[in-house]
Amino acid sequence: MDARIRNLMGNTPKLKQASSLWLEGFREACCLHRVIIYCLRSKELAIRTGQCFLLNGFIFLGSILVLRSVVIPTIAWLLPDGYPHIYLEEPCWGIFGFYSYLRFGLIQLFYVFWFYPMYIFSFILSTIWYNDIAKYGFFAIEKYQTSGSRSSVQKDAHDSLTKTNSDTATDIEGLMIGIAEQIYSILLLSFFFLQVYVTGFVPYIGKALNFLLLSWMYAYYCFEYKWNYSGLSLDKRLDFFESNWPFFAGFGSPCVLAVFFLSPLVSYGVMATLYPLFVLTATGSEADKVIASQRKKWKGAGLGRVPIFVSANYLSLKVLSLFPIKHRPQEVHDQ
Repeated sequence: MDARIRNLMGNTPKLKQASSLWLEGFREACCLHRVIIYCLRSKELAIRTGQCFLLNGFIFLGSILVLRSVVIPTIAWLLPDGYPHIYLEEPCWGIFGFYSYLRFGLIQLFYVFWFYPMYIFSFILSTIWYNDIAKYGFFAIEKYQTSGSRSSVQKDAHDSLTKTNSDTATDIEGLMIGIAEQIYSILLLSFFFLQVYVTGFVPYIGKALNFLLLSWMYAYYCFEYKWNYSGLSLDKRLDFFESNWPFFAGFGSPCVLAVFFLSPLVSYGVMATLYPLFVLTATGSEADKVIASQRKKWKGAGLGRVPIFVSANYLSLKVLSLFPIKHRPQEVHDQ
């Protein structure tokens, strides 16, 4: 009994540190005022963010509201279920049964010819716009954080980009390694998404695990844009992510809370509307400095690395091993 108490007392500082990092991540995600500041700095960013809100927040979610509040009640009024307080003959019940099938068919046609095509269109277009939003946000932040005049910063940024493009064009081997890393990253996140989906069916603790994994997944998605533009290698970003798992669990929690209890179509519309806001907060977040300041309070003691992507990493490497690729991404987990 005394040993258990000592172990519990020994774990208390780590629990406090994890809670503190989780709260810091949650607070960073809620710094949505950054979005307004960045949009005021960049006209292109403001336009792209507005387009995302118009497509996903106004048109997509607005269509769901119209369906539920106008279309379905109108169809139900035109094709009623029947009147249980009035005695009806058998043929009348047949008519109302036909009305029920017809009502169901009309609603499904609305989904097939409007919602599902809009979902695909919104998904493709939003994916392109998210990348633009992250790019404009990243350069807006870099431009105002760099010392010197505005024109010199723009010139330096242009020269840097030109030099980078030139180097990339000549370095074929580096380009191929970069492509291989992108393929590996897509496989890794795809398998991790499958893992998130499967955990939802685990009895008793499935919902809690699903919430935690979703938080990590959304946090990684949000920070990945910044890491890509910063040139951070895949192994380093995964090491940083898994070594500071409470912070990223906290950062992803507001994303998940916004959609966790909604229906699939509504949750997609809400997330597609809010996602660019969290991408911008992640882009403007100085996570490394926030985490370092917390570690100073705990005298540099770390919580240890949690192998969040170990299963997804194993499956991704198995898939890549089926192809004769000369240069494969470095294995990031040595479990």
